[in-house]
Order: sequence, then C-alpha cells, then structure tokens
Amino acid sequence: MKINTILSIFAPKDIQFYDLLNEIAEIAENSAVLLQELFESNDNDRVREICQLIKTEESNGDKVTRKIFKALNETFITPFDREDISALTDTIDTVIDVINRVAQKVILFSPETLLPATLEMAVVIKNEVTAMKKAVNELTNLKKTDKQIREYIKEIKNFEEEADRTYEKGASGFFRSDIRTIELIKMKEIIQEMEKVANRINSVGKILKTIVVKYA
Repeated sequence: MKINTILSIFAPKDIQFYDLLNEIAEIAENSAVLLQELFESNDNDRVREICQLIKTEESNGDKVTRKIFKALNETFITPFDREDISALTDTIDTVIDVINRVAQKVILFSPETLLPATLEMAVVIKNEVTAMKKAVNELTNLKKTDKQIREYIKEIKNFEEEADRTYEKGASGFFRSDIRTIELIKMKEIIQEMEKVANRINSVGKILKTIVVKYA
C-alpha cells in the first residue's frame, strides 16, 4: 500500500462531520418550522398533513444520525472529541424526536382548539432551533474565532428562558379558562411536551459551549 493511501485513511475528515452535523441541524429547523405551521393552522386536514411531514423529518434525522455514528466508527481522526460529536448528534436527534412527539400528541388527542400559548411556544421553539442551527454551522470556524458561536449559544439560552415563561403563563391560563376538563388535560400534555423540546435544544447549547471551551 502506498504511503499516500495510508495517510488518506487516517487523515481528518472534518468536512464529512461538519456537513452531517449541519444536515441534522437543518432537519431540526425544518421540523420546528413545520411545528409552528401546525399551531397556526385551523384546517384539520392540513394539520394531519403537517404531522406526517414532521414524522418524515424525524425519519430523516434518524438516517443522518446513523451516518454520523457510522463515520465515528470508521474515522481515526475527528475534528473534535468523538464523545462530543456523539453527544451533539444524539441530543439534536432527540430534539427532532420530541418535536415529532408533540405533533403525534396533537393527532392523538385531537383538541377542539389549540390555545394561543401553544402557538407562542412553537414560535419560541422555532427561533431557538434556528439559533442552534446557526451555532452548529459555526463549528467550522471555531479554530479561527469563537465570537459568533458564543453569541448563538447565548441566544439559545435566552430563548429557552422565554419558553419557560411562556409555558408558565400558558399553564396558569389553562386553569383560569372555561374550557372543559378533558380539553384542559389534552392541552396540558401538549404544552408540557413543547417545553421538553425547548429544554432539549438548550442541552444542545450546553454541549456546544463545552466544545467551545475545549477547542476555541
């Protein structure tokens, strides 16, 4: 075997990992955009269609996750610790999974109306995921500068705190409303799942912060 061939086997495959991480982050953003559209829609048929589209994005996320773990097993040198790549991938995939769970609960419970707090939460989640995607995109520049990625990490945390406030306001509003008890239970289940999405995105931010501390 030629020396050049041997070196190519052990050479860092930065582009592969960055591209795959960007891809799964984009899938998360696509899911969040669809989630916002779901809570904006008043058409039951469109709601079901959107939920199916979110399910498709969840399947796409699983495929990219498998590609990343396969690459981790086959690559000798990675752009940063494989444990960090694994944690980052797994947590972004969980974000996509929980967004899908929100959508599936909407289908399962078929609430009579979707209260304003759920749309407010969906908007915050979409903004939080967008900040997350931008932060992941900045990983390629980490060895040059960490300024921009730190800003996006701060945005993620700020949106997570906004999601907490929106959840608390929405949950307290449920109990002051005159909706039927069964509908109250449905909405409580849905908005609690939405809060989990915001928390998982913040977990991605924490992993990104760890990577910045190690490599910036």
